[in-house]
Amino acid sequence: MSILKDKQYLVEPLFEIKEYTDVLENIKRGIPTTLTGPSESQKVHVACGLCCHLGLKGIYIAFNEMQARKMFEDISFFFGRDAVFFPSKEIMLHDVEAKSYDSVYERISALYRIVNDDYSFIVTSAEALCQKLIDKQLFKESIISLALGDRIDLGLFTQKLVSIGYERVTTVEGKSQFAVRGGIIDIFPVNSDTAVRIELFDDEIDSVRSFDTMTQRSMENHEGITVLPARELIYPLSLRDSILEKISYDLKEQIKKMGGKNSKSQIEKLEAKIGSDIERFEQEYYFAGMDRYIPYIIEKPSIITEYIGSEILTFVDEPKRFEQRLETLLMESNEMCKSFMENGQLLAGSFDIFFDYNHLWERLEKSKNTLYLSTLPSNDEERSKRENIASKLLNSYQGHLEILAEDINHWKKNHARVVILSGTKSRGEMLAETLRTKDIEAVYMEEPDREIQPGEVIITHGILNRGFEYPGIGFVVVSGKELFGQDKKLRKHKSTKGQKISVFTDLNVGDYVVHQLHGIGKYVGIQQLVVENIKKDYLKIQYNEGDYLYVPTNQLDLIQKYIGSEGKAPKLSKLGGTDWVKTRAKAKESLKELAEELINLYAQREAATGHSFGKDTVWQKQFEELFPYQETEDQLKCIEEIKKDMESSKPMDRLLCGDVGYGKTEVAMRAVFKAVMDGKQVAYLVPTTVLAQQQYNTFKERMKDFPITVEMISRFRTQAEQKKILKDVKTGMVDVLVGTHRLLQKDISFKDLGLLVIDEEQRFGVTHKEKIKSLKANIDVLTLTATPIPRTLHMSLVGIRDISTIEDPPEERYPVQTYVMEYNNEVVREAITREMSRGGQVFYLYNRVRTINLKAAEIQKLVPEARVGTAHGQMNETELENIMFQFINGEYDVLVCTTIIESGLDMPNVNTIIVEDADRMGLAQLYQLRGRVGRSNRLAYAYITYKKDKVLSEIAEKRLQAIKEFTEFGSGFKIAMRDLQIRGAGNLLGPQQHGHIDSVGYDMYCKLLAEAVNELRGMPAAEEEEEISIDINVSAYIDNDYISDENQKIDMYKKIASINDEQDVLDTEDELMDRYGEIPQPVGNLLKIAYIKSLSKACGFSSLQEKNDAVILQYSENRNINFEALGKLMDKYRRKLLFTASNRPYITFKTTGVKREELLEIIKILLQDIKKLQ
Repeated sequence: MSILKDKQYLVEPLFEIKEYTDVLENIKRGIPTTLTGPSESQKVHVACGLCCHLGLKGIYIAFNEMQARKMFEDISFFFGRDAVFFPSKEIMLHDVEAKSYDSVYERISALYRIVNDDYSFIVTSAEALCQKLIDKQLFKESIISLALGDRIDLGLFTQKLVSIGYERVTTVEGKSQFAVRGGIIDIFPVNSDTAVRIELFDDEIDSVRSFDTMTQRSMENHEGITVLPARELIYPLSLRDSILEKISYDLKEQIKKMGGKNSKSQIEKLEAKIGSDIERFEQEYYFAGMDRYIPYIIEKPSIITEYIGSEILTFVDEPKRFEQRLETLLMESNEMCKSFMENGQLLAGSFDIFFDYNHLWERLEKSKNTLYLSTLPSNDEERSKRENIASKLLNSYQGHLEILAEDINHWKKNHARVVILSGTKSRGEMLAETLRTKDIEAVYMEEPDREIQPGEVIITHGILNRGFEYPGIGFVVVSGKELFGQDKKLRKHKSTKGQKISVFTDLNVGDYVVHQLHGIGKYVGIQQLVVENIKKDYLKIQYNEGDYLYVPTNQLDLIQKYIGSEGKAPKLSKLGGTDWVKTRAKAKESLKELAEELINLYAQREAATGHSFGKDTVWQKQFEELFPYQETEDQLKCIEEIKKDMESSKPMDRLLCGDVGYGKTEVAMRAVFKAVMDGKQVAYLVPTTVLAQQQYNTFKERMKDFPITVEMISRFRTQAEQKKILKDVKTGMVDVLVGTHRLLQKDISFKDLGLLVIDEEQRFGVTHKEKIKSLKANIDVLTLTATPIPRTLHMSLVGIRDISTIEDPPEERYPVQTYVMEYNNEVVREAITREMSRGGQVFYLYNRVRTINLKAAEIQKLVPEARVGTAHGQMNETELENIMFQFINGEYDVLVCTTIIESGLDMPNVNTIIVEDADRMGLAQLYQLRGRVGRSNRLAYAYITYKKDKVLSEIAEKRLQAIKEFTEFGSGFKIAMRDLQIRGAGNLLGPQQHGHIDSVGYDMYCKLLAEAVNELRGMPAAEEEEEISIDINVSAYIDNDYISDENQKIDMYKKIASINDEQDVLDTEDELMDRYGEIPQPVGNLLKIAYIKSLSKACGFSSLQEKNDAVILQYSENRNINFEALGKLMDKYRRKLLFTASNRPYITFKTTGVKREELLEIIKILLQDIKKLQ
């Protein structure tokens, strides 16, 4: 087995160590062995060497989850994608409404690869090992594989999907969902990055294609599909009754033992609890609190090693610590179960959730190929033969290359072979260059393919957590982490298409809508009216004073969903009144001023000339190569746009938008570096002192390999320090100055300022903004913001403000484990103590300033050992900054705070967030808050809670439902983005515009803004929308049998109403066929009528009406008629066409003898002829 071909230069030297070959022999003879000496990455080096030399696959069991993740990183360096990580999962005994399943999906995908033998090395932890797995055979049977031509029974197939944890919905938006529409099945397998559409011909699979959940359109065809189970705890439907029997039997037994006078209420509590769980089993098949019943559901529990088919080499990391970790886990689990049982929440049979220690050893020791790895020798009884390899860890150089050079000279003198892992290729090449300047001969090799000679220094790409040395054989490996003193990970990036937000987001009954001509009303539902046997659908809208408007579905293009401030109901317009016209006029007037200001600014910029920066230097390329992650496509696009602006002679004024953690700082940093390379100074302006400190540290760290001076000015600097900095800025000694609004004060003057970067512009006050404007005159300006700016608004501002957006989310480090549940003190206590026990910190979100101190006292009482601080928006700036600074420096464990949580701050140590009263917050807020945790290499937790037994308002109900769906399936992202974008609109245009957005709704506002801008630029004004009425006696509607979901139906009506040309008709037909199958006649009629309407508008008609045996085409008011063209038309159609010249002229087209089914086609051809002649 030729594994590790490209790492031979690393593993071959192990043969020179006698103890290593002894270990090899022991394993071959089936003797369990303990190896002492190696530590950290060195253990991985030995383990990978043994697998390579024995031609066996390996499994590495770390003593805890954190250690397992570290070891997996190292093993991936050797094995690449052939390494599989099997994480532990969260076991939750509390009642939860919903939870996120990312770690479960990761485990299921790992199990799938293991049963298919698709790996070389598995890494797991003590925690994961002691969690019970379902039987391997049951797991294999729950995997669905389908190929073109297979026959399926739809009923059995949907039943099977439900039994493996998929949820049936109307529209598939997220993983583990499926939908059935006639002979079309949509499914989003948990093991896929895209959803899949299966189309049946009778019961045979006719096509399998992936589709985009945002547009619901098919993308590419596939030969087949594999669907993995969406839950790990699965059971066949046939077993449900016996599971429930066991639970009921245990309940009775437990009640018998609970006799005595105190237990009546306890018994009632237990009966109610278990009774409601039994009910959930019967109704839902799977529910979020099922972990309590693991021992009842898993008949034949397995451990991971029993899923492995072939012979394998097992490595147990630090057996002593492994044993302690298992004991702690079991003890914690028992304590927890005990307290649940005492509270009448759990059955005694549920205690047996994990494998115990003896049970595990028994199963592990079945494998004769076991090696125990322990850094230090221990005195425990001999379980195995003992060997020791002399080895040592290296110092950390923290970027001090002179110390590294001394060490290398020492190693070379002793004829040692030295391998340096540099992380990236360019960093390796730079290092070789640097070492040569220190008279050390070192070569960079992409993949060393030969033995390394004594005294030779080889540099290659790649990374390990720690470097090490084998003094006995003169072999040294130095890792990039020792060299550069920080984690450098190559971030894999899945390219994702930008999430396009549909403006007409799901319209539900009770939502507000804006009709362009009639104003704001409330949507009541779709109503089908039958007039003289002709069926048509109408949207019913309620206006002020109880009036209703019935809007034909072919006029849906005049309607938009009303979007204003979150949670605020608008005032309904009056039908037939002038209120709406006045409201629109008022908003437009205010927009004129705004547009004028924007256009003047733009004109000044066009006229000004600034510095035109040179092309990128060699150093620029090296600097960019040092970025430790793979850039996302959007980052690269933004960097390109910014550099182009800088190289032109016009002063740059660009806005860079992107969510927190999407990598805006890196983009800005490259612009800063470019400016400095051209001999210019840079001012980097941030809203708060804490952020200034963080950005200053980031800049210093990133630029330390280059001759660039970075300084910071803020109140954290003493008077003397400030004085010196001011002097250095004036004389040009400082290249980059980071600071708060202190930067804007009169005493600061730059020698040659070339670039101003403003972070979070919307957080500066008006006076500061004026100062920024005066500073901006002829220099390049880059503004960063974390609030996404809406596309529609972006379009209406094109050319006035240059906007770059980063929409690609970076690859998540680890997903945030999220729970949605009723508020529960016990959960809060557990969450805080768990985070503290791993040295982390907690955000406790409480959005009521009045009682926030009481809340903090309550938390302090609940967790007496925690240090609790508070932060809210009514503190003065200094006080708030001091608290945040203390929190970042670890002086508090828990911060009870309002939504003020600093947006730009990076707090990798905060990995738990608890939100109280989540039903009072929008999804957008929660989405952003959840993004505050999980920014390091630890699993993060979010507890989204709401008041116990509180009767929720309808809005709060909806919000919680959205939060639950977002948590479980990642769906509803569009809504979160939309809310955020509206806020972005307010930020971009200034707060005074908020009122106008609310008065006419966001879409109408964008339309009016675009009109105002175009008018001022002298472009022709858009024609006022006119209702075009089309009345032809054919049935045109979407039947419930074709599209049953009302939201999808409206969405489709909306698309059909906006048809403009034949291409649109074809596209819509495509989409209907793709999503819903063959198009029924009434739906086909709808498409034709929509196109006829668009043609009528282009020809200048305001209405088209069928009367008796004729169609009347009425011209719009003030329409100029081309009589010459009309004459030609009359000639062509002879006696079929009449023209009547009244004050509203019209054409009569006779339809005697025309078949009903041909009528629409003939009208279409007539209109096309009229259009051509015009």
